[in-house]
Amino acid sequence: MPAPVSPLPSPPSEAVTDAPPEQTVSGPGHRLRLTLLMAGACLPILGAVLIAPVLPQMQDHFADVPGVDALVPMALTIPALSLALLAPFAGVLVDRLGRKRLLVVATTLYAVLGTAPLWLDSLVAVVASRALVGVAEAVIMTCCTTLLGDYYSGRQRDRYLAMQTMCASISATAFFVLGGVAGSAGWRMPFWAYAVSLLLAPAMAAFLPRPRPDDRTDEPSPAAPEPVPARSFPWRPLAGTCALTVFGAVLFYTVQVEMAFLLDDMGVTSTGVIGLAGAGSSAAVVTGAVLFTRAGRSPQDWLPTAFGLCTLGFAVIWLAPGPVVLVLGAVINCLGGGIMLPSLLTLAMSRLDYADRGRGTGLWTGSFFLGQFVCPLVVLALASAVGTRANALGVLALAGAAATAALGLAGRRRRTRTAPATVRQAAG
Repeated sequence: MPAPVSPLPSPPSEAVTDAPPEQTVSGPGHRLRLTLLMAGACLPILGAVLIAPVLPQMQDHFADVPGVDALVPMALTIPALSLALLAPFAGVLVDRLGRKRLLVVATTLYAVLGTAPLWLDSLVAVVASRALVGVAEAVIMTCCTTLLGDYYSGRQRDRYLAMQTMCASISATAFFVLGGVAGSAGWRMPFWAYAVSLLLAPAMAAFLPRPRPDDRTDEPSPAAPEPVPARSFPWRPLAGTCALTVFGAVLFYTVQVEMAFLLDDMGVTSTGVIGLAGAGSSAAVVTGAVLFTRAGRSPQDWLPTAFGLCTLGFAVIWLAPGPVVLVLGAVINCLGGGIMLPSLLTLAMSRLDYADRGRGTGLWTGSFFLGQFVCPLVVLALASAVGTRANALGVLALAGAAATAALGLAGRRRRTRTAPATVRQAAG
């Protein structure tokens, strides 16, 4: 874990005392290294949205297959389920076998498995290949995020983890458009895009340095080797962060998944209008991530604000009299989501040492994608109980309000505990 910052005599704010020290990394290979890690982190997003526009064509092609109504949507969602279930195990492999080696192998397999539907004629085989794509995604996502934690520290690490969120949001929109354009040539055509990882794999092998525990510049470097006491994995603090991440992912993805249905319930059927609404929401996510990097606040300080904005957005959607107000609520919700995701991720990373960073990152990644997978199921269950999707979002607004209040109270208690200690150290 990063070494604690020595308290200043008169710290200007809690954000300063809680912030990890700034250890800026630069050099000729820095930009290329960062670009490769960001591109790798976007590959799971490619798997999540690329084939969404061609699902109707797939359903028509396999119309005679029993269970086609369930199997075709599963081809879109099953990678996220595989990622959610297997990311914690991928984290164990990352810590034991090494980040770079696994990343290169998984990126290569991603291309092989991702393009498999180009030659498969069985719908069951297509779904099975998609499940295996999720396995590769679990390794890729865990490795890329872990390497960001290995290579960088302090505020620079926080900025790049937030940048990962921004890249994912922007790429989701781009991949959706790409899938729609490629789908005009047939439902198999978008699967060619998976071959791009064959370009990334050799570049990762050549230009990503192999991280070592002593690469961390924000940890003390004693003049003489000292025995390191045995240290247990931080299960308790990480479990709380992961549980909050599952709930946060549900709050974040609900609007993105249900936007088209909510607008349709209000009589908006134009795909162009729905697309513009989705683009506005994606832009709000990017804006939230930028706010996180620019404001210089600690993740704990951001969380009540982030959850509060998500909750406010749900409430506006719930009570919206028309499409314009509904889209406004969606933008507010996604603004909070853009702050929430890097806050939760940086909070988890701050609790991990080099030796267990892979496991911890895998647990966090699995929690996030588990929330993504169960999100539509939660909304469906709530809608069946309260009548409409809008009312379901009202229930989520109440749950979000409770979480916001709990986070705000926890933050107040934390500040109350740290303030007297800071005063005593300053007086001494």
